[in-house]
Amino acid sequence: MSILSIFRSNIFKGSASSAKSKVVSSVATQVVKEPEKTVVKEAPVAQAPTVDTAALIAAAQATAQSQAREIIISAKDEAFKIKDQAIKDARIQLEEIEVRAKNLAQKQQSNTTIEEQLKREKANLDLQTNQIEELKSKIVSQADAMVEKLEKIASLTTEQAKKELIAQVEKRSAVEATRAIKEAEEKAKIEAEDLAREILVDAMKAGATDYVAEYTISTVPIPDEETKGRIIGKDGRNIRIFEKVSGCDVSMDDAPDEVKLSSFDPVRREIARLTLIHLIKDGRIHPARIEEYFERSKRDVEQIMFLEGQKLCHAVGVYNMNREIITMLGRFKFRTSYGQNMISHTLEETRIGIKIANEIGANVDTVRMGCLLHDIGKIIEGEGNHVELGVQYLKKFNIPQTILDCVAQHHEDEEFSSNESVIVYIADAISGSRPGARHENTEEYGKRIKHLEEIARKHPEVDDAYAISAGREIRVIVNPSKAGDEQLTVLAQAIRDEIRDTMTFPGTVKVNCIRETRASEIAS
Repeated sequence: MSILSIFRSNIFKGSASSAKSKVVSSVATQVVKEPEKTVVKEAPVAQAPTVDTAALIAAAQATAQSQAREIIISAKDEAFKIKDQAIKDARIQLEEIEVRAKNLAQKQQSNTTIEEQLKREKANLDLQTNQIEELKSKIVSQADAMVEKLEKIASLTTEQAKKELIAQVEKRSAVEATRAIKEAEEKAKIEAEDLAREILVDAMKAGATDYVAEYTISTVPIPDEETKGRIIGKDGRNIRIFEKVSGCDVSMDDAPDEVKLSSFDPVRREIARLTLIHLIKDGRIHPARIEEYFERSKRDVEQIMFLEGQKLCHAVGVYNMNREIITMLGRFKFRTSYGQNMISHTLEETRIGIKIANEIGANVDTVRMGCLLHDIGKIIEGEGNHVELGVQYLKKFNIPQTILDCVAQHHEDEEFSSNESVIVYIADAISGSRPGARHENTEEYGKRIKHLEEIARKHPEVDDAYAISAGREIRVIVNPSKAGDEQLTVLAQAIRDEIRDTMTFPGTVKVNCIRETRASEIAS
């Protein structure tokens, strides 16, 4: 703070305040206006106080000088502190530099020592390398001399001895390798069979369902003769109209208290059955009523099929399926394959397939959809087998190709393209071939057995053939003079291929070719 600023802040501040308090006296006049007369009065004059300016200036100068001395002293102290701190910092930095220089010198000395040691070691290694080369040359010369001696003793050249040794080693190794491979195969086969058996048993347990299959019902009970007469109608008019509308044949001659309905279309037969039940309950049986109840029953059956298809999808964990596909799956309720209800078969197969897929780590969703849709072609009318019809139908709904492959390959019509296709095939075979799953009439069974035996017997190498195990195995007796052991596999494959191409059968058929050779001599 300068003397001038102190002076300005103190002196003039005081003088300004004192000046404000002064009262400058002057003669003031007040004019009082009166009518026709002005009176002038003199105001009293105030006396201004006197101020000692020199004293004030002297006091301000003394105060300023005192403050200046304090500032100078404080500045000197601060400068001394800064100087001391700078000296300390410089001393510390100098010590650090000395330490670093000392460390650097030590490292340089250490590097020099290491370099000299490496040179000595390199010289030692070179010396040892030369010694090794000399020993190697001596050993080679000694080996050559020994080989020459061995060749003279054994009368074999080196190459001949090498080949002989290699042949013996290969022979011994081949025997050991064959034994090891055979043991490994046997062990793997036993373990694989146990594991496969365990997986299949668990899968079949999971496939057990509580669904009660309703096989196609083709009879309707008649309460009395009067109702029977109304069903027939005048001159058989009602029967003819009913057969024309429903597409089913009506028979009333086999039993007096029931009507039998026959049709190749199980859905039409179910609609006809419901129509006849409604007509019997109504009692008014005439052409108009027949047509009315047929349309009503048709809508009822369509609703039943949708609900059954939805129930089937939900039972296997499939949701948001296309409504048309759900309705087609519901037709499984009225469809059987070798006596096995299609809903029961599909539900059982899907659960088995899901279990197997979980066990081996396959795509469960693909197996689920493949098992659910694999037989949808059986309820579609058209040219071709049910596999082709099913694949063509599902392509309209943009079903993924992996699922279409499962449908197309579940009867081995195509080569398997994925593990999921194999699982669908296995699950279908398990569900269809288990005991009690399917049945067929005696006439068809006899024809199938006979056809199996005829396929095997027509080969010239075969003496006889017998179908056993309900047609699931055929044993072929081969004439040993016409076919050798190496031809048995070819013959079995030929019979297998012909059975697969020309026959339709549930499950699998095993072809077992047997060739026996007997040698006898008579001693006299």
